[in-house]
Amino acid sequence: MKSVFVTGTDTGIGKTIASAWLCHHWQADYWKPVQSGTEDGTDSATVATLAQCEVHPEAYRLSAPLSPHQSAALDGVNIELKQFVLPKADRLVVEGAGGCMVPLNWQHTLIDLMQHLALPVLLVARSGLGTINHTCLSVQALRTAKVPVLGVLMMGPANAANRQAIEHFAKTPVLAELPHWRSVGTNALANHPMPIGLRQALEGLG
Repeated sequence: MKSVFVTGTDTGIGKTIASAWLCHHWQADYWKPVQSGTEDGTDSATVATLAQCEVHPEAYRLSAPLSPHQSAALDGVNIELKQFVLPKADRLVVEGAGGCMVPLNWQHTLIDLMQHLALPVLLVARSGLGTINHTCLSVQALRTAKVPVLGVLMMGPANAANRQAIEHFAKTPVLAELPHWRSVGTNALANHPMPIGLRQALEGLG
């Protein structure tokens, strides 16, 4: 099985759109281990609509749109790493919640989940001001935890200077760049092809 964990440098960075795009072009299944916030829909439902792929049920589905440890406490739930088991699929895109240091409980963060699942990470970062610092810090945290970093996916208007700086200072490739679509649909995803470098990196997994 070939699998990749999609995390971000922040919440609302574009992980779900990036995950849907990956699932569409890589013909992969999708799994969101922890969903925080269900009132306005879920990331799983968004990806199912956009990518028209197989979506596996969440291990934890929490009501409030908060950090998982806070949302779980409000729901009277204790998130445990042992409850996370990878679904079976030929190819699987796993989307995290927020950034890599977001707490799952008072002992574990999303990085611990990445270690538990033993998956390489594709880091989603914005393209604009501030991204160099946030991206380099996220890559540093992942490497300190010995989580393999596949590369970076930048979201937003193309920024060659920031791309070059990230590749230089974070010492990791920017494998793809996606725009902020005003209206996102299946056609928009389909019309933005996957770069050869990212496809080769994904196919080299497993």
